[in-house]
Amino acid sequence: MPNSVYKIVELVGTSPESWEMAAANAVRTAAQSLQDLRIAEVVEQDLHIEDDASITYRVRLKLSFKYHAEA
Repeated sequence: MPNSVYKIVELVGTSPESWEMAAANAVRTAAQSLQDLRIAEVVEQDLHIEDDASITYRVRLKLSFKYHAEA
């Protein structure tokens, strides 16, 4: 890991099932366009409650990935 540089982005993942699934959804989606994912840090968890009382779990997380300078 010497001389490495990492970039951090903030994402919000959602799931009707759990906070864990919400975080996993965010990471899986980010992995489709970002390479060398390193660490996901959960910053905040909350619930969105609909009028019909259904719940959506939401997780805000910071995701770091290795930065590769453009050649």
